[in-house]
Amino acid sequence: MKTPDAVDRARAIRLALFDVDGVLTDGRLYYGPGGEAMKAFNILDGHGLKMLARSGVTTGLLSGRKSEAAAVRARELGIPHVILGVDDKLAHFERLRESLGLDAPQCAFVGDDLPDVPVLQRCGLAVAVANAVDEVKAIAHLVTTARGGEGAVREFCEFVMRAQGTLVGAHGRHGARS
Repeated sequence: MKTPDAVDRARAIRLALFDVDGVLTDGRLYYGPGGEAMKAFNILDGHGLKMLARSGVTTGLLSGRKSEAAAVRARELGIPHVILGVDDKLAHFERLRESLGLDAPQCAFVGDDLPDVPVLQRCGLAVAVANAVDEVKAIAHLVTTARGGEGAVREFCEFVMRAQGTLVGAHGRHGARS
């Protein structure tokens, strides 16, 4: 599902931020014998994030949960802005946006749950993954067909690149590990 202006909104995007649990992962947490949380990330999403960054869109993570696994994944993918373990996502969104000299319509956020609503309401392109809660889907400009952790981020990345005319070029530049 997309609103009639979703493609126009995607053309303006210069910063794309992503929640982690339920967006980059399927939302499940696995705990190892030492109590460490383990997460599974989708390789297609990783390559989508790399392509999006190469196309000129800055990427970042904005999550309420502090996670070493997410921090490691962000380093692997070269994601420059990683904000984890925060309660007030909107305040952190505003600080990052302002530090980059961007207006809210130039920013996208991909979320799945109620803590994401304030940022989704403020940014220029609000995106919900297919398995997001109804309140998030109701305010989204785009609802992916893929579920969180199952290619939703890749779908979003390609949507933005298609709108900006950079998708074909991104497909032609195959990089290292995703």
